[in-house]
Amino acid sequence: MPAALLAVLIVLYLWVSGQELDSTEQRRINADNITTVVREHIELAVLSTVLVLVIAIPLGIVLTRPALAKVTRPAIAVFNIGQALPTIGVLVLFAVVWDIGFWPVIVALVAYTVLPVLRNTMVGLQQVDESVIEAARGMGMSRAAVLGRIELPLAVPIIMAGVRTALVINVGTATLAAFVDGGGLGTLIVSGTAAGRDLIIIVGAVLTAVLALTIDYLAGIAEDVMRPRGL
Repeated sequence: MPAALLAVLIVLYLWVSGQELDSTEQRRINADNITTVVREHIELAVLSTVLVLVIAIPLGIVLTRPALAKVTRPAIAVFNIGQALPTIGVLVLFAVVWDIGFWPVIVALVAYTVLPVLRNTMVGLQQVDESVIEAARGMGMSRAAVLGRIELPLAVPIIMAGVRTALVINVGTATLAAFVDGGGLGTLIVSGTAAGRDLIIIVGAVLTAVLALTIDYLAGIAEDVMRPRGL
């Protein structure tokens, strides 16, 4: 994957270098501007995903405890609403009633991607064999110890699958931040569309795809590292 992505970037660079760029294209397609928008895009995707983890994983743990079984379905229904709402609609609503810029985009991304991580956390914990939990309890382990040493390690592969999904969704959806002055690679696509410059659009789209695949690849490595031995 890294070799393929590097080859795509090299081909893109050689192709753009061979074009006669007008003043609009030169302002958008240069090292300084591309570095800036890529950094902004990474900040949007990574920060929103970190916030999703902080919210979804503890909540997923709580909702799988027997004492809260009755509120599990209503809680999932609430988070389903966040994913059902179109992100661009949420961004426009925030722009009207709140503000434009970085933080409204972060909140919209969190609302849109919290469900995959929450659902995978719950599924990962629920699929742990009850006999394994009972055996650990029979050995004298506390509920907290069973959770930390048995349930969560066994649930890591499924949880990480949800995290990878959230990361890729956030990278793609963060392009919409350009519509509310949130920065990111979407500014290339939007400005290219407004100016009628296909070259700028292609550069923004290719860089977004490469970034999404790169982050997914890195998340896959993290998943392998965190996977308990024997699974």
